[in-house]
Amino acid sequence: VQLVESGGGLVQPGGSLRLSCKASGGISLVYVMGWYSQVPDNGGRELVATIATTDVIQYGEFVNGRFNISRDGAKNTVNLERNNLEPGDTGVYYCHFRNWSGYWGQGTQVNVSS
Repeated sequence: VQLVESGGGLVQPGGSLRLSCKASGGISLVYVMGWYSQVPDNGGRELVATIATTDVIQYGEFVNGRFNISRDGAKNTVNLERNNLEPGDTGVYYCHFRNWSGYWGQGTQVNVSS
C-alpha cells in the first residue's frame, strides 16, 4: 500500500488546514485510515483522527472537536480539516493506513506561524 499525502506548509494562526491522503496498491475492502501528529520536542506520534470504511470515526484525546476527518471511499482518500489553527498545531502530520498490516505516509510538515 502506498500513501500520498498533500496539504500542509506554512499557515498563519487563525488560518485553515486541509490535509489529504490517497491510498493505492493492495487496497482491501475493509480498512482504517487516519492521521497522527508529531509535534516538536515530543518523541511520539499522537492520534489525531481515524475513519474506517464503516465510517466509524475515532478522535484523539487532545482533539476536543478541533479537527474534522472525512473520507472518499471511491478514491481511497481521507481528509483532515482544521479551522482556527494555533501555533501548538505545528508539527509533522502522518497518514496511516491499516488493514491486516499498517502503513505510514512520509509525513507532511505543518507550520503555524505569523
